[in-house]
Amino acid sequence: MTKPKVLVVDDEIHIIHVVGIKLKNNGFEVFTAENGQQAFEIACQEKPDVIVTDLQMPLVTGLELVEKIRNNAETENIPVIMLTARGFEIEKGQEERLRISRCLSKPFSPKELLKSVEDVMLQKASAERD
Repeated sequence: MTKPKVLVVDDEIHIIHVVGIKLKNNGFEVFTAENGQQAFEIACQEKPDVIVTDLQMPLVTGLELVEKIRNNAETENIPVIMLTARGFEIEKGQEERLRISRCLSKPFSPKELLKSVEDVMLQKASAERD
């Protein structure tokens, strides 16, 4: 059986490192990107099961990345978990329009993120069965 794929996107290397280790240790194949442009290219190539992305990044922000993903037929249904710094909230209407599965505020615990990834994957599997 193939491992579920997760793309982790953040311009802070230590977050990529911590999240990557937690996910790898729990059976996920992890791809990483340091900006939204790089992430979009990887998403198109690898078709991850879930994308975990930071909101605030240089070049292409997390919201711009999600827009690009939703406007691409090959990636439009990939669930996205958004990481936000405290004080940077996403408007509810924007969250719904872009179909962002979850928002987690930094700092977050790796355990909390793992649970969110697992929950989103269960929701995706359930929706595909229906």
